[in-house]
Amino acid sequence: MSQKTTYIKDFINGERVRDIFLIGDAQLRESRNGPFWNLRLQDNSGAVEAKIWSPLSQSFRSLEPGLFVVAGGMVGSFRDKPQLTVEVMEVLDPESGVLDITDFLPASKEKPEEMLQELDFLVAEYMYHAPWKKFCRRVLRDEEIRARLLTATGAKAVHHAYVGGLLEHTLAVARLCMSICDNYPDVDRQVLLAAAIFHDLGKAWELSGGLANDYTDEGRLLGHIHIGVQVLEPFLSKSRDLDDRLKLHLKHLILSHHGEYEFGAPKRPKTPEAFILHFADNIDAKMNTIFAELEKLDEDGSDWTPYQRFLDRYLYRPYKSPDGPDSKSELKKTEAQCSLPLKG
Repeated sequence: MSQKTTYIKDFINGERVRDIFLIGDAQLRESRNGPFWNLRLQDNSGAVEAKIWSPLSQSFRSLEPGLFVVAGGMVGSFRDKPQLTVEVMEVLDPESGVLDITDFLPASKEKPEEMLQELDFLVAEYMYHAPWKKFCRRVLRDEEIRARLLTATGAKAVHHAYVGGLLEHTLAVARLCMSICDNYPDVDRQVLLAAAIFHDLGKAWELSGGLANDYTDEGRLLGHIHIGVQVLEPFLSKSRDLDDRLKLHLKHLILSHHGEYEFGAPKRPKTPEAFILHFADNIDAKMNTIFAELEKLDEDGSDWTPYQRFLDRYLYRPYKSPDGPDSKSELKKTEAQCSLPLKG
């Protein structure tokens, strides 16, 4: 079995299931009938507690988080939550190359390959200076960089902390920057676009991704801003037809995109482009966090979120202006009334 078809959110009490899952947690425990495994199986739709009772439990000497398994059994219920009693299970080889990690971990709603393509489209649309276009495409088409970007998360927690999150954030920031440029014709769109595409590139090395999605040694010791400039340096060195002043400006944009020293910026923004990148980055990070928290309100019906530590406030879900057919007809009616000639 290599194609996943059954997801945890679709489990129905009393039905048998068999599919591929990721072990999120595994504990060997004892009962009166012998040792049993208490597992948390997960996919991108949720998680479910699973039990492997004796004697089947004794077939697995070691189980640990991060393993992929084909598990089959009966879906039951415990304390009003689904629970799977495993009747058959096989541990899969993680190096088989047939598994799509986005089936098992929270992932962007957009496909990473398509987001990478969209970045290339932006380069084609806004990069008029050939050295800039060549530089951007050389980086984006590098095999190691491409492989890392396709699965990288945007953060360990808070915003874009899921597979494809880094590309989703990058694409949003690039689009925001290009949109802002429409209001300020003197801004250098090309260096700004290059910086928007690569401002968080170092996160693909800063975070491990996968089930743990923890900071790497390099991430803890250097941070993604320094790593990003370090990764780009060889490509900049090879871009001999790109003016050194443009290279310098690009580095400044990346080094200053966090805005202030207290937010981890090695340098504060000192050019119009640097300010735009900083604010675009901040807007997208904040909006992703806000919308993610507001989406959770559908579960309990409240219009207020719990206190948000990273935003230092509660969030409220406001009533939205109608935008359906009724509201459009009302608008036309109002416009017609306003256009009537005045009497007397």
